[in-house]
Amino acid sequence: MENFSGIRENVADADSRFVECGGFRVHYKLFGEGEPLLVLLHGSFLSIRSWRKVLGPLAENATVLVFDRPAFGLTSKPLPGKEGAPRYSPEAQSDLVVDLMRQLGFDKGVLVGNSTGGTLALLTALRHPDAVQGLVLAGAMVYSGYATSGVPRPVLPVLKFMTPVFSRVMKFLITRLYDRNIRGFWHDPRKLSDETLAAFRKDLMQGDWSRAFWELFLETHHLSLADNMSRVSAPSLVVTGEHDRTVKTEESLRLARELPGAELSVIPRCGHLPQEESPDGFVDVVRAFLKTISLSCRKDS
Repeated sequence: MENFSGIRENVADADSRFVECGGFRVHYKLFGEGEPLLVLLHGSFLSIRSWRKVLGPLAENATVLVFDRPAFGLTSKPLPGKEGAPRYSPEAQSDLVVDLMRQLGFDKGVLVGNSTGGTLALLTALRHPDAVQGLVLAGAMVYSGYATSGVPRPVLPVLKFMTPVFSRVMKFLITRLYDRNIRGFWHDPRKLSDETLAAFRKDLMQGDWSRAFWELFLETHHLSLADNMSRVSAPSLVVTGEHDRTVKTEESLRLARELPGAELSVIPRCGHLPQEESPDGFVDVVRAFLKTISLSCRKDS
């Protein structure tokens, strides 16, 4: 069976679920029960699969919601073009996080974001503070890349006009460079099997994926997160791999200094994806952080 963006839902897992939200048919999974709710936000070019090693352990003491972000995985990839069409902007993705939580019956949650997922987690805390109980930012892109890039306004109309051409060029480049780039997320690429890499590639290349990613690119702009960070009131944990080359470890150390009251955890022998390369260590630091949140809530009550 295909949904309206050409993604074959029969490639989904037995525990996959789909829900209409924010103009997208969102692919999600739900594990565990009770409080708190953890919402796991994967990075660019990845999918739900990026959390597979930590889902079970984290769900032992919490409810865990994980979903494919727009433009990735099995979430639908509708194209804009008319008023009211779904958007791929950071703000729209941030709103989708909260809308999805509420549609599934949750008022607030702890957002756990990796890479650009961390960007969106922090943006969501700024846009929807009442819905964010805490933040775990793992290799979060705040001072570089997705959070600070943008398409110059004067050239935007030209890029939009040339969308069919540029989206094909982007498809060629991503397809050609995908394996090398993903391996670069690991400190020790030997820990990434060929089978897992192939599965990530398959997750990405569903439906009209290159056009959707192009639309996401066109809506990229400077988010000024560093200028507004003082407004974040939720307790936060910054996690970084000791050898993160994608978001330099120094950037995460700076984030831990500048984010009000943030805790810091540096995971040794690890690159950009601590939940992949050091899942036990990642689960340990997240669990410890959740205990501090729980204790703080008890004191406040």
